[in-house]
Amino acid sequence: MSNKVYDSAQAALNGLVQDGHTLAVGGFGLCGIPEALIAALKDTGVKQLTCISNNAGVDGFGLGLLLETKQIKKMISSYVGENKEFERQFLSGELEVELTPQGTLAEKLRAGGAGIPAFFTPTGVGTVIAEGKEVREFNGKDYILEQSLTADVALVKAYKADKAGNLVFRKTAQNFNPVCAMAGKITIAEVEQIVEIGDLDPDEIHLAGIYVNRIVLNASPEKRIEQMTLKAEA
Repeated sequence: MSNKVYDSAQAALNGLVQDGHTLAVGGFGLCGIPEALIAALKDTGVKQLTCISNNAGVDGFGLGLLLETKQIKKMISSYVGENKEFERQFLSGELEVELTPQGTLAEKLRAGGAGIPAFFTPTGVGTVIAEGKEVREFNGKDYILEQSLTADVALVKAYKADKAGNLVFRKTAQNFNPVCAMAGKITIAEVEQIVEIGDLDPDEIHLAGIYVNRIVLNASPEKRIEQMTLKAEA
């Protein structure tokens, strides 16, 4: 088995992402984002990227870093709030955005990873989501045909990995990460702990190592909180 562990996010990305590539990036808000990989991706200078992600981080952090440097040409997302630069670029026509219902986005990635090219869903019937898509009736109910998603490279965040790439996620930080990993032709996992093969109980593994090509350790991620409300002292 080839060595999947790389010394740094920069090394894991070296020569992998090219201009015009499509990326699947895990996370929900700022929870469970591969922050070191995103920062390293910014430093590569690649551009014209299509990013599949639930949202685009915030100004100055997460995928917001790549928006500031205009390395992203298109976002496929389900939520675009809390990022003023995202809003500005979209309204000015600088950024292409494909808004997708959140559950549909998750299923598009899962289906892509499973080799399923398309599926029918009732979500979006009768709305702008259905425009230009096939509508078919099943058991008296309309469904629209959605094509699945795959990516040239997937960047995901997990809590723990063994050296074979088996991943363990932590609580809600799991979110879109497993399906992004499945949808990527090449998947890089950023993790907080790396253990030896055999140290993980098979029952605690959330994603099999067959989906993971490269692993990088980030033992002390920032884990920035999007919004914090503090109670004033009496």
